[in-house]
Amino acid sequence: MLIRGGTVIGEDGERRCDVRVGADGRVAEVAPGLLPAADEPVHEAAGKFVIPGGVDPHTHMQLPVGAVRVSDDFASGTRAAAIGGTTTIIDYITPERDEDPLAAAARWRDLAELSAVDWGLHLSFTAAVPEAVIATAAEAGITSFKLYLAYPDRLQVDDGAVVNLMRSARRQGALVTLHCENGAAIEELRREALAAGRTAVIEHARTRPALLEAEAVARAAVLAELTGAAIYIVHVSSADALAALRAAVARGVDVQAETCPQYLYLDETRLQGADAANFVCTPPLREARHAEALWEGLARGWIQTVATDHCPFFRADRRAGVNGRATGFRDFSEIPGGLPGVETRLALMWEGVRAKKISAVDWVRLCAGAPARAFGLWPTKGSLAVGADADLVVWDPQRRQALEADDLDMAVDHSPYAGMVATGWPELVTSRGRVVARDGRFVGEPGWGRFLARAPLSR
Repeated sequence: MLIRGGTVIGEDGERRCDVRVGADGRVAEVAPGLLPAADEPVHEAAGKFVIPGGVDPHTHMQLPVGAVRVSDDFASGTRAAAIGGTTTIIDYITPERDEDPLAAAARWRDLAELSAVDWGLHLSFTAAVPEAVIATAAEAGITSFKLYLAYPDRLQVDDGAVVNLMRSARRQGALVTLHCENGAAIEELRREALAAGRTAVIEHARTRPALLEAEAVARAAVLAELTGAAIYIVHVSSADALAALRAAVARGVDVQAETCPQYLYLDETRLQGADAANFVCTPPLREARHAEALWEGLARGWIQTVATDHCPFFRADRRAGVNGRATGFRDFSEIPGGLPGVETRLALMWEGVRAKKISAVDWVRLCAGAPARAFGLWPTKGSLAVGADADLVVWDPQRRQALEADDLDMAVDHSPYAGMVATGWPELVTSRGRVVARDGRFVGEPGWGRFLARAPLSR
């Protein structure tokens, strides 16, 4: 295929260029004035942008949360990803507390075989493990591992386990990702709120203050400094956490971070009212002032990546709560947390370009190049370099797309961005040279996606 007449946006800037996709599904040429070969399909992209397919390094497909399950499986979630311009996801394997993590990894690989776009995996640890487990996972192409500093009942590991796991990861060339909130302090605040009869949804935010996110970021950075590990902080949600992150970078800690669109566009006022439960995520939505600090962090490179933490629920499952009660959740502590986003990420971040909060080059870096680099996929993914996989998006900057649940392809019956109309949406999306979405419709197939085995990281 020849994509002709568009403006290519990469990390090195914008230029009018044509892009040729080879028969092997890789980028064959990027240059102005390319002429079509005999019988070569041509897509006219005048007035459009041509960008590398998005890389979303933080999704939770098909994840069980107590008695309920997220609403997107790998087939439906990656279909929606393709429509929105994301051609690679990295999903989090989340073992049960006493489950063998390698058994969980095998189970996740089976589930992910239905993916419509290429996929990788991170492996979460809910307890200390022998270094041999990390080595085995790395040999299988899983070179990033997640540790939780929150959820003491299900997922949290203590600082001693963090140190041991960081040391093992460093020796194995792996990246440690961390959910940073002070779990023990949060549990105390939750107990106090419930004992005082404060059960409303807004208490989800009030018992998980930004200060406790910042403390956990600072602590994770200290432990990384101690062990020499490379770390990546997921879903940074506050100015406080960003300040702790910047302080760590200033003293030389090897740390990167991501934020998510929900922390840029939504605030804690959504946690009040009849629909409040459908806006519960963790970390929680913050006061509006935090969003401006996060936008600045993206523009200045203090935050390297925009991911989604895609973790959607149908309304009925949200109401049933993690205990699956027919009468509904009893208080804020029983609401399953997570929001949809894998389809809307590129469009929401393009709105940031339109508002001049970030540049078009920033947009491509944050949504494609930086996550590919962070997780060992560059330059095969996240770039339009000759030889890269031909995962590309022809972006129509004028196409209007309503963000109501009924107008999206994610398995949702609620949209956090209902009432918003995005200006800018993919016209054409390819995965390894194959067209998987056209004019907002999915034209690929489940199972097209391949597992991305990643090599140990060199730092």
